[in-house]
Amino acid sequence: MTQRTRILIAFIILVAVVGAVLGLDALRRASSEPTLAPGSIPLYLDGRLVGGFTPDDPDQLKKVSFVEAEEGKKQEGWLLRDVILLHVDASRLEQDSVITVSSSSRNRSATLTWANVDDQDNMVMFDLSNRGTLKLASLLEKLDTRDEWVQDADKIEIASP
Repeated sequence: MTQRTRILIAFIILVAVVGAVLGLDALRRASSEPTLAPGSIPLYLDGRLVGGFTPDDPDQLKKVSFVEAEEGKKQEGWLLRDVILLHVDASRLEQDSVITVSSSSRNRSATLTWANVDDQDNMVMFDLSNRGTLKLASLLEKLDTRDEWVQDADKIEIASP
């Protein structure tokens, strides 16, 4: 075996090892869950963590507002639709996909369909409370009063039909 053949074999082995390491790293990254910033509201799609939302993220989102009928106060925040679309491709959502926003500290939740959330006229949105937590409010009949809002929201779950 010549010196040239040995060098060629060593080079092929080196390229194979580097390729294997890079391939395994890419596979590991593709299958791992994202790392959330402290205070983020985790967003799950079919049981898999796909991202999170914090009140610091809104630079990417347009603010919206409405005046709630109960006390006539302005509610201002970010559409849940836009929050979801930051982390989930719209093609993965169907009109009857079920979206649940919950608060573990208040033991409350609201369940909506993607059709409800996607309709911007419903104003399904997160509003920043005076305490710095997020509450889910809406013009929808099932979320249009303070008693129905999900205050201190800490989880978003999306389930495909």
